[in-house]
Amino acid sequence: MKNSRTKLVFGEEVFETFQNAKILLLGVGGVGSFCLDCLYRCGVRDITIVDCDRYDVSNQNRQMHSQDHEGELKVHALQTHYPEVIALADKITPEWVEAFDFEPYDLVLDAIDDMWAKIAIIQKCYPKLISSVGSAKRLDPTKIEIRPLKKTEGDPFASKLRYELRKRQFKGDFPCICSSELPVSKEKGSFVGVTGAFGLTMCSLALRRVGEKKGKMPKDHPKSEQTGI
Repeated sequence: MKNSRTKLVFGEEVFETFQNAKILLLGVGGVGSFCLDCLYRCGVRDITIVDCDRYDVSNQNRQMHSQDHEGELKVHALQTHYPEVIALADKITPEWVEAFDFEPYDLVLDAIDDMWAKIAIIQKCYPKLISSVGSAKRLDPTKIEIRPLKKTEGDPFASKLRYELRKRQFKGDFPCICSSELPVSKEKGSFVGVTGAFGLTMCSLALRRVGEKKGKMPKDHPKSEQTGI
């Protein structure tokens, strides 16, 4: 039966919370596309995906379904595989963030790599945010962690993000999917074993947060606060 094995892990009540969750996923590249696939396979259907990019040959080493849709808009191509998602082919900029209504969503999942748009997202909706920082240029998925942004280590992108937020006197915090592995190259290379694992980790945390919000996760599950969040 469809999703029966997911229910065996989470339980029927928690699975129902997944079906009722409303998720906003920003960016569906090497991290976001794996997160989307994971969410969908686990019963989440009310997912809005936002990305303005088209698939090209350089995406095929790390992005779900990219080999079948070269030249197509990512969000529209992904709709053919996940037909119940809402697709917005929008460029995520600080101006877009300012105008967009985040209030209806239970969680906002940030899988973009634009620094200034990311800062705008953080400032506007950090209480319901899960963010991905640097996943490129790394080889070891066992170094992936979930940490508050303030406690990330070994990630130049996260360090720059913290610096810019301090300049803006930002006082909040939120969970990040990050890696303690230092970048192994200066070029913008990527390995699907890490980028994909970032997306799966983001999905796992999102599902746990949804279940915890409804107070229905089993008492002995790995709670999100046990990861330092």
